[in-house]
Amino acid sequence: MRILPILLSLLLFVACKPGRPARQPVLVSEDTTFLTGTFYVIRHAERNPGPDSTLTIAGEERAGALYRLLKDSGLNKIYITPYKRSVATADSLRIHLHLDTCFYAADTSGESFIYQVTRHEDWGKRILVVGHSNTIIPILHSLRARPHTDSIGENEYDRLFIVRKNKDGTTLKEICY
Repeated sequence: MRILPILLSLLLFVACKPGRPARQPVLVSEDTTFLTGTFYVIRHAERNPGPDSTLTIAGEERAGALYRLLKDSGLNKIYITPYKRSVATADSLRIHLHLDTCFYAADTSGESFIYQVTRHEDWGKRILVVGHSNTIIPILHSLRARPHTDSIGENEYDRLFIVRKNKDGTTLKEICY
């Protein structure tokens, strides 16, 4: 008989126990450098025919023009695809400015580029990105930039997209070089 009042008291205690408090949303303040930076996005320079080809003479001249254009821009790093034409396009800047490079996969979503920048903690930096005619626009979209076109022509090698990302948004400037 003594057990019954103890069980009832225990049951009453459990029944009257207040429920868990409702979760309150926690405001997430974005890190000042995450998803920020200045990105100079270009297509590799003119190339010889073939799947992993070298640059033509015109391509070498364009790579030199790129060097002259960006040598004083304060670049911190170069992101390139693992193809000879991409590496050769950025070589002058890499060698003369002693810049570190990172390879990313030439995908048509821009995901590999974003993954590598995050993995290497390169947000907030000034980065040259060398891509291909079918990867440039997806990279711009992954950076939340809105280019005026949805494609780059097979013979277009002279476009430089400058994407500036900060906490207030993204700006895009396009120039020919």
